[in-house]
Amino acid sequence: MMVRSTTDHADNTGPSNVWSPWVAQRVNIFSYYPKVAHGNEEDVKCSLGYFPCGNITKCLPQFLHCNSVDDCGNWADEDNCGDSNGWPMQFDNYYAKYYKMTSLNPFETEIFECLISSVPLQCLCRDLDLNCDETNLRAVPEVSSNVTLMSLQGNLIRKLLPDGFKKYHDLQKLYLQNNKIRYISIYAFRGLHNLTKLYLSQNRITFLKPGVFEDLHRLEWLIIEDNQLSRISPLTFYGLKSLILLVLMNNSLTRLPNKPFCQHMPRLHWLDFEGNHIHKLRNLTFVSCSNLTVLIMSKNKINHINENSFASLQKLDELDLGNNEIENLPPHILKNLKELSQLNLSYNPIQKIEVNQFDDLVKLKSLNLEGIEISNIQQRMFRPLKNLSHIYFKKFQYCGYAPHVRSCKPNTDGISSVENLLASIIQRIFVWVVSAVTCFGNIFVICMRPYIRSENKLHAMSIISLCCADCLMGIYLFVIGAFDLKFRGEYNKHAQLWMESIHCQLVGSLAILSTEVSVLLLTFLTLEKYICIVYPFRCLRPGKCRTITVLILIWTIGFIVAFVPLSNKEFFKNYYGTNGVCFPLHSEDTESIGARIYSVAIFLGINLIAFIIIVFSYGSMFYSIHQSAITTTEIQNQVKKEMMIAKRFFFIVFTDALCWIPIFILKFLSLLQVEIPGTINAWVVIFILPINSALNPILYTLTTRPFKEMIHQIWYNYRQRRCIDSKGGQKIHAPSFIWTNDGPYMETWSLQQMPSKLMKPTLFADPYEMSLISQSNKLNSYS
Repeated sequence: MMVRSTTDHADNTGPSNVWSPWVAQRVNIFSYYPKVAHGNEEDVKCSLGYFPCGNITKCLPQFLHCNSVDDCGNWADEDNCGDSNGWPMQFDNYYAKYYKMTSLNPFETEIFECLISSVPLQCLCRDLDLNCDETNLRAVPEVSSNVTLMSLQGNLIRKLLPDGFKKYHDLQKLYLQNNKIRYISIYAFRGLHNLTKLYLSQNRITFLKPGVFEDLHRLEWLIIEDNQLSRISPLTFYGLKSLILLVLMNNSLTRLPNKPFCQHMPRLHWLDFEGNHIHKLRNLTFVSCSNLTVLIMSKNKINHINENSFASLQKLDELDLGNNEIENLPPHILKNLKELSQLNLSYNPIQKIEVNQFDDLVKLKSLNLEGIEISNIQQRMFRPLKNLSHIYFKKFQYCGYAPHVRSCKPNTDGISSVENLLASIIQRIFVWVVSAVTCFGNIFVICMRPYIRSENKLHAMSIISLCCADCLMGIYLFVIGAFDLKFRGEYNKHAQLWMESIHCQLVGSLAILSTEVSVLLLTFLTLEKYICIVYPFRCLRPGKCRTITVLILIWTIGFIVAFVPLSNKEFFKNYYGTNGVCFPLHSEDTESIGARIYSVAIFLGINLIAFIIIVFSYGSMFYSIHQSAITTTEIQNQVKKEMMIAKRFFFIVFTDALCWIPIFILKFLSLLQVEIPGTINAWVVIFILPINSALNPILYTLTTRPFKEMIHQIWYNYRQRRCIDSKGGQKIHAPSFIWTNDGPYMETWSLQQMPSKLMKPTLFADPYEMSLISQSNKLNSYS
């Protein structure tokens, strides 16, 4: 949809540096694809939801039109996609055709003869145009009376005194923007009978006296935006018989008079109240505005509209009520707007739209319902709108309820599209790749871990528990990939039912269960290492009973966190069904404040604290090992061991950071009301979130010394068996490895054959040396 901007309008005469910020250079307001002669599209018949490619016998579905891709082959599907309904069309019809384009900056590009006498030294002159912008003027300058354009922008003028412009009978355009004007005398504009445009924007005006514009009989444009007007009266505009355009944007108006507002402006076509603080629209306000074609009331605080507020606006072409606080639309409020071509109701907390709300808008071409959750949406709402060419929804799933509209936005939420649950081909491929890697890696570790001859069975129990949690993430991605296959090519038909289904809720719960249990287990394993390395002689390591209790507690917390949102639908709404992948990132404003708070508590509460603990613990562990290494004599070996430890710790912390920092950033941005594209959410869920689940088996098992020793042992035994078979059963003693808490050591099958030196531990009289040896052994263990 074309968004009304403060730079889309122009007064097309005079120098460019005298333009109002609202009336900017209007070179070409629309951009189109190259036009191609497509013939008569009415001759081509397409089924509902499909539209012709010009005059060729080819029809494309709705979502392929206006997507910036030449799907027809002749650009017909990208032709006439610009939404020029409403104010752009009115601007062309009523204003733009009367004003010819001139040089962008004629004061600088060409030299003209000055026809004005007594021009101040700091001002510029061209013909009968005077430019005194930003010259620190404190009052209106004295010049000859034949001036036709006077620009006094960016000065220090505070007051407009009586008869300040009285002698300038030929003045047609007066620019007073960006001054410090607070006071305007009732006789300030007396004598300006030929003035057509008056700009008072960006000043400090709080009140305009009735009759202040009385002599401005030919005034067509009056721009008073970005001031501090707190109230206005119909008498304020007395005498403006020729006024066509009135802009009162970004003031402090809280209410409109309950009197005929346009009674002294019979020709008024364009009325703009955007960005004020208006709360109500009354029945009598617009009763005299029968010629009004554009009414802009967006970005106010309107929460109540009387049913007959727009009853007299039978020529209205555009009505903009976006970004207000409207909760209920009266059933027949739009019944008299037969000529309306554009209607904007976006970003209002409208609870319900009547099925027949739009039945009388027979000429409507553009309808904006962005940001509105339409609980009772159905095709019947939009079927009477035969001329509708552009429609805008909050969710792309709603486009299925308006199949006869050629341009429906959005086509995707970044994660899913009209066609597929996963919009991108890369996402569709990698969801299977990541799922396979995650499941295979964790299942492999679960199966192989019992075969590692380790004395620390409690640590193995924690690792297996971690693999089970990470495996759930792989299952979650597998289910998402399966449903993507199921809905391939027609996801829009099933999207709403899928996101509200029990399957989506359970899959989302599974993902959160995997995420939270994995985070808590990593924190527990990190703290266990931290205690073991930093405090080796304090009996702080958890025993069997305590370890099992901690693991049960972690899984219990995970189940509670994951399934609590399913227990109270009123509080959490559709917590897991905000997107097609059923993962509750909630990076946009949701309809449930409870769901938003709960999501923030998980990701910026539990997970952020856990991440900080992990980073701090690994930093402390490395520092402790480094301090112990300083006092040892084997410097070169110790440096190598330190580098191995540093690399291992770095990769552990790096993978955690790679997974969680992007999520933390997204949550902070969402709290700051920053709009986050859905595409980013899709990348987070498919690529970033499973990083830990896919790499944990590698970091905590496959690259550890016990696992490597086990693999070497298996390979060695295999070679020995082959050697025995080839030599006829000759008995050979094969070495094996046992992994203990103090590191690996060699043993033979016959312990009696071991040298007595290896059987007797070396005694140390100094406890500090014992500490160094113990930490050195821990260093070997975790490298």
